[in-house]
Amino acid sequence: MSDKPQPMDDLKSLMSGTPEATPKAKARAKTLAMEAFAEAHCDATHENQGLLKRLRLIFVNPLSKVNKMQESNRPHRPWIYGGALASICVVALTAVMVRTTQPELITLNESVLAADPIANKADWSEPEIVGLSEKEAMPEMAVEALTDSSVSPAETVQPAPKMQLKKDTVISRLRKPTSDSELYDRTILSAPDSHGGDEFSRIDNNPIVQVLEAPVSTFSVDVDTASYSLVRRQLNSGFLPQKNAVRLEEIVNYFDYQYPLPTKASQPFATHVSVVDSPWNSGNKLVHIGIKGYELETTQWPKTNLVFLLDVSGSMNQSDKLPLVKQSMELLLSRLKPDDTVAIVVYAGAAGTVLPPTPAKERHTILSSLNNLQAGGSTDGGEGIKLAYRLAQTNYQPDAVNRVILATDGDFNVGIQDHDQLTDFIERKRDAGVYLSVLGFGQGNYHDNLMQKLAQNGNGIAAYIDTLSEAQKVLVHQATSALFPIANDVKVQVEFNPGLVAEYRLLGFESRMLERQDFNNDKVDAGDIGAGHSVTAIYEITPVDSGNQVIDERRYGVPQARTSIEGSEYGFIKLRYKLPGEQQSQRIEQPIYTRQYSVGQELQQEINFGIAVAGFAQLLRGGEHTGNWTYDDVITMAQANKGSDAYGYRTEFIQLVRKAKLAKTLP
Repeated sequence: MSDKPQPMDDLKSLMSGTPEATPKAKARAKTLAMEAFAEAHCDATHENQGLLKRLRLIFVNPLSKVNKMQESNRPHRPWIYGGALASICVVALTAVMVRTTQPELITLNESVLAADPIANKADWSEPEIVGLSEKEAMPEMAVEALTDSSVSPAETVQPAPKMQLKKDTVISRLRKPTSDSELYDRTILSAPDSHGGDEFSRIDNNPIVQVLEAPVSTFSVDVDTASYSLVRRQLNSGFLPQKNAVRLEEIVNYFDYQYPLPTKASQPFATHVSVVDSPWNSGNKLVHIGIKGYELETTQWPKTNLVFLLDVSGSMNQSDKLPLVKQSMELLLSRLKPDDTVAIVVYAGAAGTVLPPTPAKERHTILSSLNNLQAGGSTDGGEGIKLAYRLAQTNYQPDAVNRVILATDGDFNVGIQDHDQLTDFIERKRDAGVYLSVLGFGQGNYHDNLMQKLAQNGNGIAAYIDTLSEAQKVLVHQATSALFPIANDVKVQVEFNPGLVAEYRLLGFESRMLERQDFNNDKVDAGDIGAGHSVTAIYEITPVDSGNQVIDERRYGVPQARTSIEGSEYGFIKLRYKLPGEQQSQRIEQPIYTRQYSVGQELQQEINFGIAVAGFAQLLRGGEHTGNWTYDDVITMAQANKGSDAYGYRTEFIQLVRKAKLAKTLP
């Protein structure tokens, strides 16, 4: 027998120490692994083919021994390789090709596994192990070696003592992919894709409407801001956003406008209406509607009963996801009063209570529970929501704001799959007095369409947190508007005067349109406004005498009706709302006068800046109705009207417009 070292001996020698991540070491490990495969061949059976067979096929060309045997005169026999030796080869190759430092397996804190009268922990302690198909099977050690460790130590907090899950627990969470690619997409092995994977609802721009055909426009208010943050993230990466990610009303309402304030909470709105010339269509007018909500003093803040529902699934294992979630919740905690309560529920393959309702003054306890969280597993969002609501109702306080705050990347891939069933559940809880707000994180698999739907049906806001600065804006600077509603089911209805207005178009609010009869129906849900919130809505109108009509008049219409209408009003605005806890709505009305009232310079700047932002959003969506207006026009108008800009949000906006000029279209 030859004294020459055998491949398996060399492979064992290689595995006895820490492999080097050098090109030479990689090549040597690859060669040894392939030769060891060939050396370990045995007769094949139908049952034990699969992943190992695919590995054999991948590496068959370089294997000189196999090639020589195929060329021999002996009868051909199929070959596979022994399971144990093959596993060693896979680990050897993986250890060098992936990373020399192997992170530990997915872990969960012992506090998550603690006994909980509400949550069923059976899935955590004794996972159901089912038979794995050949597409799902992979060596346990290989799963450990391939675990993602892209988050640097500086971005994580050292965890408290934690319990390590069994390797078969990791495999059990991979048992039901819908396709080969999703086998990894649903685990922490996946990486975000900034060029796709995010889901948005389709948006078709509101059409130009002929007043004689449909003089009344009705919509629900919207105070969400997620679209602006999503657009900003995409532009900062050098690409134009998807058109369906651009919701004009959310981009305009991202900014706080200094409209006139109401003086009392019993009438929580002050409504300001102005008419200005359209900057992009000469001869047209813009009807600018500014609504400002009543601001609560600190002494007026109601108590809060909050449940943080945090996604700790594998897809959250990115520096802009779970670590940012922890920082965001810490910021929100800083705005709570000592007697407010906080509970924490997590979900990842199963749902569990990390922290029962705890007074906000016990800051150390709450932060410790947050910092112990680790990401791993699939995403049982539906079960997490059920548990969070159950906990909120257990600690329900009639005189407090009872709210679940969901923080997730939106990737609900197990649990309740029927979105209609999920939103029905949230509606029922809303009617019982527990609201839901949604904070989105990360990209690559962000389901914006679902997040919007959940927030709308839960009487809450939908915000997207892409930076710690954004978290501070939403949860610190605007904490009262995010937490404390001052009016529910806020609806706006505008009737245009056909004697003076030929056509109109509502800018944005495509997903918030209501039927005309819905305005007076208190059973129809609509948007909510928090303390201090400002809401801006803009109509572009075509005056009868402008000559800008784009829709031909009907041959058999009744144009004579125009001459019989009072000529001092472009239209009439009606607003409906309910005070918190009330079932019957109240009403505010105001004409849109043709004569222009002078406003102060500061208010005129607020109006002009909002119009510049609206123009920018239209350009991002293709500029269908903005004529020859350009990004440079947006910059000029915004720069001249940005005002004091205490936090720099408006200056940042101008920089984003400049980036849009250079951005590329997504491939």
